[in-house]
Amino acid sequence: MQSTDSGEASRQQGSGIYNSWSKGQLELCGKKVKKESERQKGQGRKAQPPVRGPRLRTVMWVEQPEDTEASVQGTIFPAPNFNPMMDAQMLGGALQGFGCDKDLLIDILTQRCNAQRLVIAEAYLSTFGRDLVSDLKEKLSDHFKEVMVGLMYPPPSYDAHELWHAMKGAGTDENCLIDILASRTNGEIFQMREAYYLQYSRDLQEDIYSETSGHFRDTLVNLVQGTREEGYTDPATAAQDAMVLWETCQQRTGEHKTLLQMILCNKSYQQLWLVFQEFQTISGQDIVDAINECYDGSFQELLVAIVLCVRDKPAYFAYRLYSAIHDFGFHNKTVIRILIARSEIDLMTIRKRYKERYGKSLFHDIKHFASGHYEKALLAICAGDADDY
Repeated sequence: MQSTDSGEASRQQGSGIYNSWSKGQLELCGKKVKKESERQKGQGRKAQPPVRGPRLRTVMWVEQPEDTEASVQGTIFPAPNFNPMMDAQMLGGALQGFGCDKDLLIDILTQRCNAQRLVIAEAYLSTFGRDLVSDLKEKLSDHFKEVMVGLMYPPPSYDAHELWHAMKGAGTDENCLIDILASRTNGEIFQMREAYYLQYSRDLQEDIYSETSGHFRDTLVNLVQGTREEGYTDPATAAQDAMVLWETCQQRTGEHKTLLQMILCNKSYQQLWLVFQEFQTISGQDIVDAINECYDGSFQELLVAIVLCVRDKPAYFAYRLYSAIHDFGFHNKTVIRILIARSEIDLMTIRKRYKERYGKSLFHDIKHFASGHYEKALLAICAGDADDY
């Protein structure tokens, strides 16, 4: 792929995404503030401020996680008494001169929801006549810059940005493609594809097709269609689908691999739960173990990621964070991407899974491996409590 970043060079094009996203999302902010306030009252305590400061292993779950989709929780919420003009003026002051008040940047940008940050960016432009993201890029550096700039993207644009950089230039970051495309809903995929085209004037599916190969490519292309069934279950066909999966693990022909990815990419999460249970009954083996035994490489990792996301998405991202921190010597891009992308969706639940499965808190491991304002920014997004250390 050509490395010309045409979309990022055009803030006018990006502003259209900002406006369309922020207007829709701001309508939810008031409701979220009220809901969070009621939740904290129900717990009988005040809100706690955030502290400043290889091959996939087999994972087996045979029961639905306790957390339902309605109960998973992020770590960043809309700020009450939101004043975008005041925030913009404070950011302008923090970014002026030779120095930069990084603590103030963290205090503001990690304590506002994404829709509020986009309104702040509009207020910043009207006040100073400059683009906030451009100023952040100019004044900041290294991984701290990646975090602060990443927070300013609307979620679909951030996914598009990450996918673009995973495929541009020499080599492809397969793990980034897997993390995003194996976990997003139909609606998120549709918005991501639209943002990708607006930012880079390219078709996401075509770029995936040209930058990957084999059954790994075919599965990614299937996922990026965003045509997974939603909420549909048919117990009568679950055993049939499970038998097809079992046969694909036995035969391993090209045709069987296609059948395998078609089932995993198109059946609803609820249907796949039934299929996985039937597979266990038929084969006496967990589907993850079977995939790991039968396949390898990026295709195998993608299939396992889909299964783990079906079973328990927060647990999947807890695994990915643990692997990024411990197996790859703190893989910064992966840690940053997951924390930002999941901050308003299920990061609090991911923290819970992380502590349950690995014994130490996510807060503890970030504090151990990161440092400086980069560490403070990650911890603020993670919203770790002092007790977690």
